[in-house]
Amino acid sequence: MENYIIENAKKWLTDDYDIETRKAVQKLLDEKSTELTDAFYKDLEFGTGGLRGIMGVGSNRMNQYTVGMATQGLANHLLKKYPNQSISVAIAYDCRNNNTYFEGITSNVLTANGIKVYRFDALRPTPELSFAVRQLKCQSGIVITASHNPKEYNGYKVYGADGGQLISPEDNTVIEEVRKISSVREVKFNGNPKLIELISNDLDEQYIAKIKSISLNPEIIDQHHDIKMVYTPIHGTGVNLVPQALKSFGFSQVIGVDSQNVVDGNFPTVHSPNPEESAALELAIAQAKATGANLVMATDPDADRVGIAFRNKQNEFVLLNGNQTASILFYYVLDQWKQRGKLTGNEFIVKTIVTTELLANMAQQYGVKHYDVLTGFKYIAQIIREQEGSQKFIIGGEESYGYLVGDAVRDKDAVASCCFIAETYAWATHHGKDFEDLLIEIYQKFGFYLESLKSVTKKGKSGADEIIQMMEEVRNNPPKTIAGSKVKYIKDYQLQKVTQLFDGSSSPLDLPKSDVIQLLTEDESIITMRPSGTEPKIKFYFGVKSSLSNAADFEKTKSKLQGKIEAIISDLKL
Repeated sequence: MENYIIENAKKWLTDDYDIETRKAVQKLLDEKSTELTDAFYKDLEFGTGGLRGIMGVGSNRMNQYTVGMATQGLANHLLKKYPNQSISVAIAYDCRNNNTYFEGITSNVLTANGIKVYRFDALRPTPELSFAVRQLKCQSGIVITASHNPKEYNGYKVYGADGGQLISPEDNTVIEEVRKISSVREVKFNGNPKLIELISNDLDEQYIAKIKSISLNPEIIDQHHDIKMVYTPIHGTGVNLVPQALKSFGFSQVIGVDSQNVVDGNFPTVHSPNPEESAALELAIAQAKATGANLVMATDPDADRVGIAFRNKQNEFVLLNGNQTASILFYYVLDQWKQRGKLTGNEFIVKTIVTTELLANMAQQYGVKHYDVLTGFKYIAQIIREQEGSQKFIIGGEESYGYLVGDAVRDKDAVASCCFIAETYAWATHHGKDFEDLLIEIYQKFGFYLESLKSVTKKGKSGADEIIQMMEEVRNNPPKTIAGSKVKYIKDYQLQKVTQLFDGSSSPLDLPKSDVIQLLTEDESIITMRPSGTEPKIKFYFGVKSSLSNAADFEKTKSKLQGKIEAIISDLKL
């Protein structure tokens, strides 16, 4: 074990830390286990989703001291950025264990620094926090959440005055302010309760009203208001607001899953509260079968991601992945904007670089500009902010089940997404179609794109080192062919350049630095490698395409594309 890890741990044995923390750290030192290494080999830092980690003692864990130092660093940053001004921060929390505890520490540190805090009286979805920052004209916002991570995790997302998550260079500035704090003694933990104001329920009503105001087909919803749909919050923050929003849209048959309507940070009914995983929707699908519902929606603990399933013509429930849901949503919204004469040539959509290229092709054919951004919805928010006043944002999304319709919120919004998924389903029903029919229609118009994701977990310091080595191997020795197709280009976002492998020529990439590599082949397949910013994983994204001229060839073409993805995975030895 390296000496710096032991020295870092010993710093936590002083009187600056409470006795329970000291006992726990001493136990780790006595055992000299890998847990000691994982807890102290680095400081918990902001990734694509902010501060996030396993709860426990240590500089690389979520606890009162790491949260306190992060908040003090944020407070120092805000005081420097807004000198001699009244500063306010909105705070929300989800269903996670220790949620109110971490929220209390955060509020205390901010108010101890003279910063006003607006806090919700109970758990609220992350997108409503973004909405609150904008409505209350705060300089910043914080939500205590670990999104869809397992129960051992908690986290801390920080938002700027625009309601979007912090991006570079501001996120790095906050980290630097945290690093300047050499001792927890510098953290002001004794808060001023006079600077805390509860956010009223009026904000819920304003938020739902804003979502409802951009509905595109209220008359169709009125005709199909009794479509049965099952919604589950998977023990999280969507439990109240999503059903309220759906009913506000006009849907009268929103069926819950009683066991999952119980708010619980242990997520007792699922292995993982991640709607990207099919197992998380099993109880909701069972409820749909029992009640005759045709649509299933499930949101993650902080209600910014949504997974869906629908009943097909064979009376079976089909799960859609994030790219498929995005394709359906984008198609519906763009088509309806066109039908209503709302497309003027000055509109745009945004997607991440690992999200299906179908969306870019779709936008082009509708005469709408599209922007590609790095993974993380904060970059979508950045584009919205930069284009505000000159171009009109329509919709944005990422393959990891996060979407945003309209610009009242500056983060992925599963509350609004549930409403628009239900509206799209009503629209399809009105025209005698289901979601499979819509997908086939989309593939015939814009090309059959199929995507897949494979995550490889590498825990702890040794795992982090292995991930670095995997990236460097491809960066320095990219494969010449993949699944029988020559590799034409390598896009290296860390080096910010595109290299043509045929002749070695290169050109700059106009996106921020990020440890992401993309391989593009002659048959237009795209393979992307990206270490996760919030989990001990490296993710591999695969995208392949074909044409679909005849709807009857859907299954055959799909099988062919799946085979191509399997060949790519085999070639890469994953």
